[in-house]
Amino acid sequence: MDIETARQFIAQHHKAALATLRRDGLPALTPITVGLDDEGRIEISSRETAYKVHHLRRDPRVFLCVFTDRFFGDWVQVDGIAQIVSMPDALEPLVEYYRRISGEHPDWDDYRRAMVADQRVLVRVEIVRVGPNVQG
Repeated sequence: MDIETARQFIAQHHKAALATLRRDGLPALTPITVGLDDEGRIEISSRETAYKVHHLRRDPRVFLCVFTDRFFGDWVQVDGIAQIVSMPDALEPLVEYYRRISGEHPDWDDYRRAMVADQRVLVRVEIVRVGPNVQG
């Protein structure tokens, strides 16, 4: 699988498991929702206080397994480098992240207030490597 094929898959499938690296080098795993921005980067919404954000500020390497809603079936593994966008710069990109995955929100002002109150950040992942995605 190449990176462009992985991007096409991720644009259609938003469930994933994210691995970041703890200080001791062991993985920390988290179920997440992923999107894909216009530049082909993976996007993840998180909180400034989340462990994954702390891990990524120290070591920006990320590892994802993105899969279908069925869970079993097609999937793709992605290795990448994360960049964290904090408030206030994250606010409008978080709106676009929501739109790409869920469509229009019933109250964008309320959504924006919640993003600020929750101390949301946008994690952008530049894809470095994909695969394997074959079943043994």
